[in-house]
Amino acid sequence: MILLDTNVKTPLHIQLYEALKNAITHEMQTGDKLPSIRKIAQEYAISKNTVESAYAQLYAEGYIESRPKSGYYVADVDYKPFEPLHATMQKPQNQTTYRYNFYPVRLSRELFPMKLYKRLFNRAVDESLDMGTYSDPQGEEGLRREIARYLRELRGVRCEARDVVVTGAFIDAMGMIADIVRPTHGHFAIEHPGYHIARKVFAHHGFEMTPIGVDANGLLIEELMASKANVVYITPSHQYPTGAAMPIAHRLRLLKWAQENDAYIIEDDYDSELTYRSRPIPSLQGLDDAGRVIYIGTFAKALSPALRIGYVVLPQSLIERYKAFHGTFARVGLMSQKTLEFFMREGHWERHLRRVRNTNRKKHDLMKAALITHLGDTIEIVSEGGGLSINIRPTCHVNYDVLRTKAEEAGIKLYFAREYSGGEWDAIRMGFGGFELEEIEEAVAAFTGVWRGMIPTKMI
Repeated sequence: MILLDTNVKTPLHIQLYEALKNAITHEMQTGDKLPSIRKIAQEYAISKNTVESAYAQLYAEGYIESRPKSGYYVADVDYKPFEPLHATMQKPQNQTTYRYNFYPVRLSRELFPMKLYKRLFNRAVDESLDMGTYSDPQGEEGLRREIARYLRELRGVRCEARDVVVTGAFIDAMGMIADIVRPTHGHFAIEHPGYHIARKVFAHHGFEMTPIGVDANGLLIEELMASKANVVYITPSHQYPTGAAMPIAHRLRLLKWAQENDAYIIEDDYDSELTYRSRPIPSLQGLDDAGRVIYIGTFAKALSPALRIGYVVLPQSLIERYKAFHGTFARVGLMSQKTLEFFMREGHWERHLRRVRNTNRKKHDLMKAALITHLGDTIEIVSEGGGLSINIRPTCHVNYDVLRTKAEEAGIKLYFAREYSGGEWDAIRMGFGGFELEEIEEAVAAFTGVWRGMIPTKMI
């Protein structure tokens, strides 16, 4: 007996479908014949269309099968009723709250121009946007044009809008590059120590891997030349994590190696906007006459990591390959692209960069002065002058694992270079970007209390 209720909101054909499905899965056997559409319509005083809709849904989902000139029969579905697992309720884990978090790649919340960005977003979302189609797979031309202009004027990159691909962020960019170079270039070299995410992405894509050492001038060119690598990932303007800058002579040798070996150089210019001692070092790509450099940049370090927008400048030899591999869908949402385009086109990006650079220069200098004042000759500063952190090391033996534990007991979160770069090179990364100016002195003072318990008394 099927119960149908005309007083509820659920349509009759859905009620009938649910009732028949329940009978099929719990009462009927494979091969049982269902009543004809005419018979159910007459018995329950409903239209044939209602019954046909219910049967059509059961047929589409595979519960019944149709036999010509015979009718509908229960299909062989081997249905087993779903029995939910009665798992014990897990209490949500409490997220640790620290008094002072020295996270090395955080921007202050107050630096993001929220009101302006909301206004530009509202302007971007208007009736001229076609939300019914897929947007340009390389990224919106207007945004690519603004990125190309910025890179030419401030980073010395040789590019036009046609060379730029707007990407989701670093992993998206590196995955895309791995896809398009893998068919012809399968041996990947990376700075060691170097950025672990780059290494993981290319390893995931099946590349043969070769770590290349670094020194005060960045990547060891001789070591690279002795390898069989034909793709190399480098951070030449601010080596990650040591902070070394590659001099012009080394850059030219690296370009010569790439030309002579039909190799590609992936230049990650990840935080070039945040230099505090001199003008940013021009890009390696700007020296490239042979189309051997793939240039990567991001808006995460100076605008917002939450936007998840970056860009890649590809040599023309790889643009067609990009279109073949990834030429169907855009990598970033249309409204996000249009908002950023307005932000750049109207001059807000350059003004924002000046503000971010000036604010973080002050934070950098305050952090450096506080470290020297409080820690003195118990530390050496191994990397400073750019980015959002200062790298320090103790001048005596300190067990970093014990230091981390003691700091967390005091409500202080520390970060160490080796965790993200591999190799033997290590340092404590004293991030300052997430602090307000007035917090830096007290944060370093709190860290000093932990630090002094880790070093010999005679050094205090």
